[in-house]
Amino acid sequence: MSENYLEIIKQDKVYPIIRCKEPEQAIEISKALVEGGIRVLEINVENPSLYEAISEVSKFANVCAGGIITSLQADESGAKLIASPIFQMNMVKISKNKRVPFIAGASTANEAYNAWKSRIPLIKLYPADAMGGVQYIENILRQMPFLSLMPMGNIKLSEVVTY
Repeated sequence: MSENYLEIIKQDKVYPIIRCKEPEQAIEISKALVEGGIRVLEINVENPSLYEAISEVSKFANVCAGGIITSLQADESGAKLIASPIFQMNMVKISKNKRVPFIAGASTANEAYNAWKSRIPLIKLYPADAMGGVQYIENILRQMPFLSLMPMGNIKLSEVVTY
């Protein structure tokens, strides 16, 4: 397993997010994704029982704990990569203290810029579809081409190439 998760995500341009309530289901889905060639995946922490899945999946895959919004969640997840649907300085501090890469969420250009200024190397633009889709991303990147954005939120398979 690689330690450079963010580079793998940038190279592969595929970042699946597993959303389920049962650890066993998250583990099964993760195994299938890894067998299909996925190198980094996210398990969204919808409840504390999913920490068990993150621990198990970490044995055979590069796994990110997603949906993290509190320091307690970041601690309990045990993941070597964390992601949040929001940008907050507390998570930046936790990431730096633990030396765990952090993928922050942003909706607006201002949030994305503030995340970048805080040295967040990869920013989830969420919800991309509700914010204006590809056109919205193009507008942000026209002014700030240095941002590394990852669109998230109701992107359909038929739209992936456009994004």
